[in-house]
Amino acid sequence: MTTTIIWTIVAITVLGVLLAVVLYLVATKFKVEEDPRIDEVEKVMPGANCGGCGFAGCRAFAQSCVESGNLDNNFCPVGGNEVMKKVAAVLGLEVHEKAPMVAVVRCNGSCANRPTVNDYDGIKSCKVKAALYSGDTGCSYGCLGCGDCVAACQFGAISMDPATGLPVVDEEKCTACGACVKACPKHIIELRFKGPKNRRVFVSCVNQDKGATARKACSAACIGCGKCAKECPFGAITVENNLAYIDFTKCKLCRKCVAVCPTGAIHDVNFPAPAPKPEAKPAPKPASAVKPAEEQKQEKPVAPKTAATDKKEE
Repeated sequence: MTTTIIWTIVAITVLGVLLAVVLYLVATKFKVEEDPRIDEVEKVMPGANCGGCGFAGCRAFAQSCVESGNLDNNFCPVGGNEVMKKVAAVLGLEVHEKAPMVAVVRCNGSCANRPTVNDYDGIKSCKVKAALYSGDTGCSYGCLGCGDCVAACQFGAISMDPATGLPVVDEEKCTACGACVKACPKHIIELRFKGPKNRRVFVSCVNQDKGATARKACSAACIGCGKCAKECPFGAITVENNLAYIDFTKCKLCRKCVAVCPTGAIHDVNFPAPAPKPEAKPAPKPASAVKPAEEQKQEKPVAPKTAATDKKEE
């Protein structure tokens, strides 16, 4: 019995050694040499592993930068231009600066603008809610208000406003990673240029219903009237499927579209408040009606004629 156990242990040990030798030889033969620059690039990355660059993580992004030989199609939204300059320095490549971007919530369906018609009593998840029905209001395109975007943001840049029921983006914290864009089942969040001095103009609505239907569901909805497109001198606005859209690559921030929008669906962000209009002054009298002071002094008042005066003259 003891002999059997000993031989079993010896056999297993020998088999284990043989398998280890085979694995070592296979690993040596098929060994893949990794470029050491991948480690160097990864060290200058922010390490968020958010996937905003389109890769699984920072290391996958670093590997792509090394293997592609250029940085034209690679950009880290979290680190921005500063990190990309460091990556370019490590690899000895050139990199072109990109305009910073920020997440924008394109829904103006606040509690005041969009009356509730249903009462949802289920799992607090926009994804689940969207799969079950169109939402609590008459607008089937707007925000569902469960905060999936808040949960998806790793940087604490989004919060839900209890007064409006809509998400609010903190542009100072937003890294434009795009996680909130992917998390929203209604596609109301978009990445747009931050703009000069963080100023932006956009249509805060995604409702594609016809004008009367959209206005009935939300008082601040875009009705697709096309006034903004006609007013824009730069051709930055198009109207498709009853919905206006402003191309942020063409928009010059003139804000003419904001003034003509009948529902207030177009928002202008971070612009200074308009200066108060001066009070209207009374119109000046015509020059012929105003006599110089000297002429007024020379003129003497004429006494009215009476019956006694008429007798003296006779």
